[in-house]
Amino acid sequence: MATTRIGSHPNDVTRLRMRGCDSLSKVVGEMTFTQGFYFIVTGRRPTEVQTKVLDAALLILMDHGLTPGALVARLVADSNPDDVQIPLAAGILMVGNRFAGTMTGAGRILSDGMAFQGDKHVWAEQVVQDFRKTRRRIPGFGHQQYTSGDPRTERLFNIAESAGVKGDYIGLIKLLSAAIDKDAKRHITLNVTGALGAVLHEIEFPVGAMRSVAAVGRCAGLAAHIEEERQAPVAPELINFGAAVEYID
Repeated sequence: MATTRIGSHPNDVTRLRMRGCDSLSKVVGEMTFTQGFYFIVTGRRPTEVQTKVLDAALLILMDHGLTPGALVARLVADSNPDDVQIPLAAGILMVGNRFAGTMTGAGRILSDGMAFQGDKHVWAEQVVQDFRKTRRRIPGFGHQQYTSGDPRTERLFNIAESAGVKGDYIGLIKLLSAAIDKDAKRHITLNVTGALGAVLHEIEFPVGAMRSVAAVGRCAGLAAHIEEERQAPVAPELINFGAAVEYID
């Protein structure tokens, strides 16, 4: 028989459970959203350190202006002004393997690195060469605008370290960053998603769920864009831009 440990079914009117706890007396009003998020995903109550780091992780990608995801959400909101969940869903689909969602890829690399038996410098060099051979970008590295360094990365690391994390994964991704720079013979930015892969490891957040941190945080930002679109729309200008693109037969 199939089972779940997440929550009790609506048909079970005798109880309302989340991860074995009474939802109304032990969760709602007792946990913050960040604490509840950590709890429902991991099944463990977060420590103060884990809560502070996850809270920062949820906030750091909440918004970055008129990103492709925000523009998609606004365009869809223009067509579905009364159904906020539709533009939210459309915008959040833009959190992927290229933009905003590469912390999972970085997290997997760091898992392999921590399990590597031997000199971590050798591991880092092997990672760089493996990605070079297959002509793939290493997730969590590179940024079109932040070419000299991503200030969000340093802020996340500072928060995590001041909160009291061990710092093993932060150290590991910095070591990988140095190996990438050495191979490229120039600086390649360790971006915020790479930093998230490290700090989420530090608080024992599952690698497979790391991208959900970006998705959950970004949803709040998209809600703001959708609401602003009702009051000060940008969609008409985007539509006008499309009309101005020349058709070539």
